[in-house]
Amino acid sequence: MSDKDSRPKKPSIASRLNSIWLRGLALWNYCYTDVWSDTRNTWKVNVVKTLNLSVRSFFNADLQTRAAALTYNTLLAIVPAMALLFAIGRGFGFQNLLQNQLFNYFPAQSKAIEAALSFVDSYLAQASEGVFVGVGIVLLLWTLISLLGNVENAFNVIWDVKGGRTIARKVTDYTAIFLILPVLMICASGITIFMSSALQRLLPMALSPVLTWVLDFAPYVLTWFFFAGAYKLIPNAKVKFKNALISGIFAGTGFQVLQWLFVTGQVYVSKYNAIYGSFAFLPLLLIWMQLAWMICLAGAVLCYSSQNIFQFNFSNNLDKISSDYRRKISVVLATAVVKHFLRHESPVTVVDFAKYFYIPSRLTSELLDEQVEVGLLSRVVITEDSIGYQPAIPPSDFSLGLLLRRLGHRGTSGFIPEFDSRFSPLMAISDKILREAYRHADEVLLGDLPFEDTVSR
Repeated sequence: MSDKDSRPKKPSIASRLNSIWLRGLALWNYCYTDVWSDTRNTWKVNVVKTLNLSVRSFFNADLQTRAAALTYNTLLAIVPAMALLFAIGRGFGFQNLLQNQLFNYFPAQSKAIEAALSFVDSYLAQASEGVFVGVGIVLLLWTLISLLGNVENAFNVIWDVKGGRTIARKVTDYTAIFLILPVLMICASGITIFMSSALQRLLPMALSPVLTWVLDFAPYVLTWFFFAGAYKLIPNAKVKFKNALISGIFAGTGFQVLQWLFVTGQVYVSKYNAIYGSFAFLPLLLIWMQLAWMICLAGAVLCYSSQNIFQFNFSNNLDKISSDYRRKISVVLATAVVKHFLRHESPVTVVDFAKYFYIPSRLTSELLDEQVEVGLLSRVVITEDSIGYQPAIPPSDFSLGLLLRRLGHRGTSGFIPEFDSRFSPLMAISDKILREAYRHADEVLLGDLPFEDTVSR
């Protein structure tokens, strides 16, 4: 046999392509479904989970419709908001500075800003003549509070928060935001101007290109912190600053890219000018607003996903979970609650079960709510945005049999005509066996069951 024949044959192009296809398919299956069964706490796994949950949440929450609704609310509130900004700016003597800031922040919408400024002048003129007193002020503030309230509702839907702020908190918090915002804009602009002039005097001319780049980069940083602050403060939930900052960088960068695309794409909107004439800026403004809100909501989804990925482990298995497995998990949940109560520890939350036991939050909430419904557990408010659970009956009476009996009898029954009488012999045997099982289970208290509690540790 020749050396040529003894050499291993190279795989054909078809086999190589098939191998690449199978590896790609395996990677896709892992990223799409199998990653939620991976409990490793590595950054690669967490990134895949975050992106997976972000994409799923973005489409499940129908954020495009919410972005359209917020665009409408913004269009209604834009003139009152600018009127309030400029009224405060006039009080500080910085009206021109505010105007320049608006053009710098929104270069893609210069025509819209010019039109809005003309409306603002009329708005403030009416105010100075006294027409705007009383009812006018109330309507102005209500328009702005309504806008931020809708933003908060959108964020709360993303964060799965059932209740929002009270009316009193909305009035105080949102009014404070609109009073502080122009001051922050003025301060940011003043700091930028001060740094530019000071550094130009102190640093040599060779560093001026670097300085120019740093100052040009400053709007990006300010935008990042603006979005990070929104993700941190607006949702009625406890948001970690790290997750808010990461999402703020993503959303702020996307917003700046959107600005650049609209500025550089003005050449390609001549068709709008031909159709709409002087009103061409209006459809462009609406498109820009909706895309901006889409970026904002996408950042909120990313913030929620990055903070809560551990709550969705094994979530793909919930639709086909067996009744026996639900029963086992219910026993574990009730035992954990009783054990914590007997040790005088803080009540266990849904987040605790997800973090330490890898039980999906949706399943945990369902099973705990079932036990609350049948009078076994009760909810306890730990903090404003945290709910814990504790026994609703004395632990000395909380037996395994009581748990199984009440959960088994939960819901409606006996509604099928003649069912019990027609199948009475069969039901008699079945009920006798269950009663015997419950009788033995009544002798076992949940507080006496062995339980490895990783939450306390």
